[in-house]
Amino acid sequence: MAGAGKAPVWVDLALVPLVNLAAALVVSGLVVAAVGQSPLEALEVLVTGAFGYGEAIGYTLYYTTNFIFTGLAVAVAFHAGLFNIGGEGQAYIGGLGVGLACLAFGGILPFPLMLLVAIAFGAAFGAGWAYVPGWLQAKRGSHVVITTIMFNFIAAALMTYIMVYVLIVPGQQSPESRQFDATTFLPTAKQAFAWIGVDIAASPLNLSFVVALIAAACVWVFVWHTYVGYELRVVGKSEKAAVYSGISPARHIVLAMAISGALAGLVGLNEIMGVQHRLLLNFTGGVGYVGIAVALMGRNHPFGICLAALLFGALYQGGSELAFSMPQLSKEMVVVIQGLVILFCGALEHLFRPQLERLFARPLPART
Repeated sequence: MAGAGKAPVWVDLALVPLVNLAAALVVSGLVVAAVGQSPLEALEVLVTGAFGYGEAIGYTLYYTTNFIFTGLAVAVAFHAGLFNIGGEGQAYIGGLGVGLACLAFGGILPFPLMLLVAIAFGAAFGAGWAYVPGWLQAKRGSHVVITTIMFNFIAAALMTYIMVYVLIVPGQQSPESRQFDATTFLPTAKQAFAWIGVDIAASPLNLSFVVALIAAACVWVFVWHTYVGYELRVVGKSEKAAVYSGISPARHIVLAMAISGALAGLVGLNEIMGVQHRLLLNFTGGVGYVGIAVALMGRNHPFGICLAALLFGALYQGGSELAFSMPQLSKEMVVVIQGLVILFCGALEHLFRPQLERLFARPLPART
């Protein structure tokens, strides 16, 4: 007699996220209608504001870059059975590393070498900040969720002290460092396309977007095509099985957190080296927390994370356009819409899964 089997892989990877996104948009439309505005008009403004013209696309991809880094950071830790909520603090400290590299070596090193040094500093500072929570869980049993949340606040306090008392320009009121040497600036997309004779609209999008895509490819190779990545996934599935097969869970927990922090630390390339060109407070703007939703919606796979990051980048850019073009929808209302997407694609991502899996489940072969 035949029984119900498993649903195809595409149901989990594609259909469930799309249904969750559609549900979030429907509920968002009801919220927009409740304040007396047209949901279809709001959706049109949102999409046009994110992809309708060159500058909008640049801003969307600029936001996407940050979300790729933080989404990858959450995913690597997740595959080791860890829930890293400290991407915000790791990105903050990683940005400090990038800024210190630019302040120390700007005007001294040629740009290619300067870029490699900045990447190394950002990754090292982020990895070091994530190493401590990883070590505390591996060696002392302190839960990484609690410690990473605490380290976010410690990072904010540390950055405030450094910017106010150490790196601030003397005689200046704003807690910012001096501007970096122009030789450290990451080329923008407009400048890069100009090298090949193509003119595009100006935007904050810069070459860190390419670094983010390379990082996604490296994570895919590491997690699924290396022996260490395989061991890391074994630890995430079952620590008892890992110990039985001779794998050290403690070592891989620390390693996963360090890699996770290094990826989050690369946010500083986009924000500090690519856009701000100086160190300042609160440059992360919550991207570490959004990275959690990006990783969940992307099923902790680099390809899915890139798509989910693009969605949230569109929501950020399109939401800004929505608040500008439809003043009746306040900035807080736009945040509500973004929150609904995070709710359905993150916390409620299993809401429709059982029904969809039953609907598309393949029947098992009949038993004789």
